[in-house]
Amino acid sequence: MTQRLPTHLEVAGWRRAVEAAGGFTTVIQRGDRDAGSVLLLTIENGRNPRLWERMPQLDGSRVFTQITKQVTDKQRDMTVYLAQRGEQDGALWIIELDVPQPERFIELRQD
Repeated sequence: MTQRLPTHLEVAGWRRAVEAAGGFTTVIQRGDRDAGSVLLLTIENGRNPRLWERMPQLDGSRVFTQITKQVTDKQRDMTVYLAQRGEQDGALWIIELDVPQPERFIELRQD
């Protein structure tokens, strides 16, 4: 089994990388410092919000997968989803990355 990077260090890495690229990072919800799951909300200059979560793969790896994309007239749906996931999992981190081409930062953090 591969040893996992503590979540707080992973979040700090995203923050530094995104801010170095001229973007903005916000921790919406802090989870377990060492072993919390991560839900990413990516935005490109305030538009095109998408949610990503690590999903287990058949080979045992965990890869970020887009789980939802906000439709403009359904803005409340994403807000409700984030609130529900935060209540369901007290160890969950919810991180917002607002930067052009946010997928490049997600790819850096795959297990």
